Amino acid sequence: MEFNSNALRLKERICVLTYAFMDGRRRADIKPGVHVRVVQKQDQGSGRLTEGIVSDNTYKVADTPSRIKVRLTSGIVGRVKEVLS
Repeated sequence: MEFNSNALRLKERICVLTYAFMDGRRRADIKPGVHVRVVQKQDQGSGRLTEGIVSDNTYKVADTPSRIKVRLTSGIVGRVKEVLS
């Protein structure tokens, strides 16, 4: 029984670490249908985030120091700050 609880804790830690690295800088993490928060160009100064579902990627580089630019299903274009699911 001890082994199973330790294995579960390890699995939870791996999930948390995986989520922590999904911050909008890897194109592989961002696909159509993924729930994200983006910052629009006009909101970059305030940091206001807009939540939505990715429609398509508008940025073609695999990894970038800046954020991946996407279009949401609502038509809003912005750079991904957080990947929610």
